[in-house]
Amino acid sequence: MKIAVVIPKFGLVGGAEKFVYQLTEQLAFQEDLEIHVFANQWSMGNAPITFHKVPIIPFPRFMRPISFAYFSNKRIRSKVYDLVHSHDRIFRMDLFTMHGIPHKTWIKEVRRKHLSLFDRSTAWVEEKGLTGLHIPMILPVSTLVKDELLKLYDIPESKIHVIHPGVSTNRFSVFDRETCRHEIRQRHGLSSSDVVVLFVGMNFEIKRLDLVIQGIAGLVNKDRRLYRVKLLVVGRGNTNKYLTLAKDLGISDRVVFIGVTHEVEKYYMASDIFVMPSRFDTFGLAVLEAMMAELPVIISQKVGARDLIESGVQGFVLSDDPSPADVAEKLAVLMEREKRLKMGKNAQEVALQYTWDRTADQVQELYQLLARQKGDY
Repeated sequence: MKIAVVIPKFGLVGGAEKFVYQLTEQLAFQEDLEIHVFANQWSMGNAPITFHKVPIIPFPRFMRPISFAYFSNKRIRSKVYDLVHSHDRIFRMDLFTMHGIPHKTWIKEVRRKHLSLFDRSTAWVEEKGLTGLHIPMILPVSTLVKDELLKLYDIPESKIHVIHPGVSTNRFSVFDRETCRHEIRQRHGLSSSDVVVLFVGMNFEIKRLDLVIQGIAGLVNKDRRLYRVKLLVVGRGNTNKYLTLAKDLGISDRVVFIGVTHEVEKYYMASDIFVMPSRFDTFGLAVLEAMMAELPVIISQKVGARDLIESGVQGFVLSDDPSPADVAEKLAVLMEREKRLKMGKNAQEVALQYTWDRTADQVQELYQLLARQKGDY
């Protein structure tokens, strides 16, 4: 089968981009699949993939989603493909992996803003692709995404299949935990007895870093001698804003900002707990990565990775709108070493079931199903 895969940027920067890269690389090694990627920018990996340049009209800004959708469909129509699998909004496709919630919902309810002309054009392209006579097979990355999709669009549930992202089983197995703990903790002035909380994200506001800092402050201010807890922040954001918050709460000496790193695996291995109580996160690949690294996780109900977690078993799932006290309460439970080690082990057992091999197998099965339905395979 010849498969056309559509994504504006093909590479490893960004959650959706990482998903597409890992999945498509995996599929491209299958003998019965010929993969063609249609993108505006790409980073080539090791898989046998053919790339096709899709132009984008950058200005005015509202033309970006329209032009990418138009030129993608035009380029694809010029060749014969068995299936079109898009990871972005275009006008016509056979499968659509939905990495985000409907754009109108994202802007109005999560970002709490009015729709700009760019937002309207994005929502228009999305509606054109998801409605009408040719509704694609839609693959939301979580139940959270599926639920938001069904609130806005009248789509038969038979057209929707939740397929979660994966994680590489050997991504962390190549590292020695004790070596990583010693290296990373020594690098940042942390002791072996510190309980290290890890936060990973590129959007501090949406992922609620403020809530994590407030939760830690609420915990340590009960007994500063009892709780030897430190926070490592990996990612990019308004560092000064959150340093000021930590200082105001009296815990600036407990918060370390790492910035962007190419050694994030070592930070997972050097930590004890992972916290990401996002305001909204369609899945949260970092949660699955943390679980594979044997970390108990604390997330909010608005994180799509909640599909994988039974609260109190692999970590904790907080409410839709948790308070600092809620975060502090769950952190206090995980201050007990045996409990966090047990939950971390449980988390890894679940993560081992969600590999990229599994994700690729699920997608390939849908390729074969749809191709048979079209009578082309």
